[in-house]
Amino acid sequence: MLIDASNQQARADSLPDADATLPEASATAPKVSVVIPTLDEERNIAWVLERLPALADEVIIVDGRSTDNTIEVARSVRPDIRVVLETQPGKGAALRAGFAAATGDYIVMIDADGSMDPTEIVRFVDALQDGCDFVKGSRFTEGGGTADISRIRQLGNDALRRAVNALYRTNLTDLCYGFIGFRRARLDALRLDSQGFEIETEMVARAVVASLRIGEVPSFEAERRHGESHLRAWRDGRRALKTLLRERFILPESRVATGRQAVD
Repeated sequence: MLIDASNQQARADSLPDADATLPEASATAPKVSVVIPTLDEERNIAWVLERLPALADEVIIVDGRSTDNTIEVARSVRPDIRVVLETQPGKGAALRAGFAAATGDYIVMIDADGSMDPTEIVRFVDALQDGCDFVKGSRFTEGGGTADISRIRQLGNDALRRAVNALYRTNLTDLCYGFIGFRRARLDALRLDSQGFEIETEMVARAVVASLRIGEVPSFEAERRHGESHLRAWRDGRRALKTLLRERFILPESRVATGRQAVD
């Protein structure tokens, strides 16, 4: 599903023609990088890696603070895995490090706890090949679902979704869900700098402001397979809201919004 906004087409027209830059226009298939932030996920990471689709050409885990055998388990399952050690705390810092290390034409980020189905990565790649620059997984569009959302998280996610749609005039069906794919050529346009879970909100807001072609694909969220979630609903919800407000009322004065930056 392509996300509509009242000025989306006008902003999209300012981008280079998609067909001129898409890697699939050539005979060579686009290279796909999968980025997985990890923190003490030795009991879950094997399940994720074993279910990655064959189109995952490059797999990167970003880990710097695990005290268990996450890295050793990952290497035993997938010897070709790339490991990036990130010393800064936070999911945002880990993802930014993984994105910087990725070499694929497309980048897909997925959690390491087994709550996201790795086989769904195919949907993200298909949407990117169909012309999207940025693809968001949605639990609340047709074909999606969740078995792992509390009442508080559901209310918070719905409030934040309504906020982003009102502030940015979009029609997103989900916001606080970190299954996302995008073209690596558009990474500079996102200008990511968040440290924590709010990076997922930052990515969506900046994709809208940077005039990227945004799509949604259905995704099913299962319960975390083992261990406790690192997400804290109230803390991370406040950070997400702060990010939305900051991006809406401060970012428009920046180079990202005024179009003075180069978009590959």
